[in-house]
Amino acid sequence: MTASDGTVELKDYWLTVRRRWKLIVLSVLLATGAAGLLTWQATPMYASSAQLFVQTAPSDANEAYTGGLFATQRVTSYVNLVGTRKLSEQVSSNLGGELDPRALREAVTAEAVPESVNLVITAQNSDAVVARDVAQAYAEALSALVADIETPDGRTEAPIRASVVDNAEVATAPVSPNKVRNYGLGVVLGLLIGVAGAVLRDLLDTTVATSEDVGQVTTAPILGHINADPAAVKKVPSLALGEPTPWAESFRVLRTNMQYVEVDHDRRVFVISSSLPAEGKSTTSVNLAITLAMAGERVALVECDLRRPTMADRLGLDGAVGTTSVLIGKVTLDDAVQTYGDTTLTVLPCGPRPPNPSELLQSHSMELMIKELRDRYDIVLLDAPPLLPVTDAALLAAQADGLLAVVRHGKTTRDQLRHALERVESVGAKCVGVVINLAPTKKSGSAYGYGYGYTYDYAPKVASKTHAMDSTLESGVGRSRRRGQS
Repeated sequence: MTASDGTVELKDYWLTVRRRWKLIVLSVLLATGAAGLLTWQATPMYASSAQLFVQTAPSDANEAYTGGLFATQRVTSYVNLVGTRKLSEQVSSNLGGELDPRALREAVTAEAVPESVNLVITAQNSDAVVARDVAQAYAEALSALVADIETPDGRTEAPIRASVVDNAEVATAPVSPNKVRNYGLGVVLGLLIGVAGAVLRDLLDTTVATSEDVGQVTTAPILGHINADPAAVKKVPSLALGEPTPWAESFRVLRTNMQYVEVDHDRRVFVISSSLPAEGKSTTSVNLAITLAMAGERVALVECDLRRPTMADRLGLDGAVGTTSVLIGKVTLDDAVQTYGDTTLTVLPCGPRPPNPSELLQSHSMELMIKELRDRYDIVLLDAPPLLPVTDAALLAAQADGLLAVVRHGKTTRDQLRHALERVESVGAKCVGVVINLAPTKKSGSAYGYGYGYTYDYAPKVASKTHAMDSTLESGVGRSRRRGQS
């Protein structure tokens, strides 16, 4: 999430927000829900206020001015009297003694109006009537207390008095909880937490999801983005790849981009592998091989994952003989290969599981078999085990023209991909391209558009040829279906 010079730009945050918008929305909803729950559980509180006016009894104008200054200074002292225990006990007694004096002190506040001789007493209570009664009782009790403490000894009248000029009233609406404020704070807090969480997750996320992530690990090009389509994966591969779906189109884009890899070789051999299991390398191998065969290429798909073979079951082939049978000399290559369905794809499944897979893949027999396959077919795809658990794929890549690395979107980490490719480079092999598998539909759509733009802008002849082969194949499939129906 940083620019090329290492600084974080505003657009990087915007991209993070767009990428993690679900997390932000969830945070806002949770924070707003929590605010709503607290608001609903809070007890409504009502407030009522009474106002007093503090004045002196001057005899002339000069005394009036001096008395006004004196009264202004006294108001602050009267505010402090509201919090005294004596006044709260007096108010409790005046109200019948049912209210606790300590609770009264906590529920009542006093405030001097700036630049005036007015004093406002406010009381809060869950009952609006009680709040009115407490505020009024406090105002009257304070007025009496001021008269008492301000009357000099031996005199019957105080030179300053506090008169109640605005009686307390029953409030019609609660002052708390404030629903608008609480919900607003919930939304703001949710946004802050959501954005912070999105940025933090983006900074801590080391999985491969974009071309920039791949570019941090390798200079090998991204040859395709395969979007996640559970419905297509459950279908027969040859039928699913013939449908006009984004999933099938992503493999056609991959096929087109594969034509630019190792263009100096007429017959090419590629190893297809991944960093770890469950990243979709076998599915990619099968679908890419079928797509290449549908375009008229002579393709051989060889299962070299001798530890966990799946190709025979996946394609409905006989798994009794295969790669291991050829390597140990039990059968010839011609006897072991099988044709998949109505396609021209030649498949060599695993065969019996051997006790020494690595030894077989490093053998001279494997080298001779790859040479024979290269002489017979335009493209040979070797479906190899994952790179990190075992070294089989790296050893095969040294005998092939290169390795095609399959990474799972949002699962494979950059470190895993880096370590996997380091194993390939350590044996003198190279990675010819990367395929991002199981990408979200939206990202896959953007990659799909990029594939088309790249094809038509830079290789119109190849694109036209591929399109023509697809049309021919679709016509052939249609004729086959009609013959089957007849």
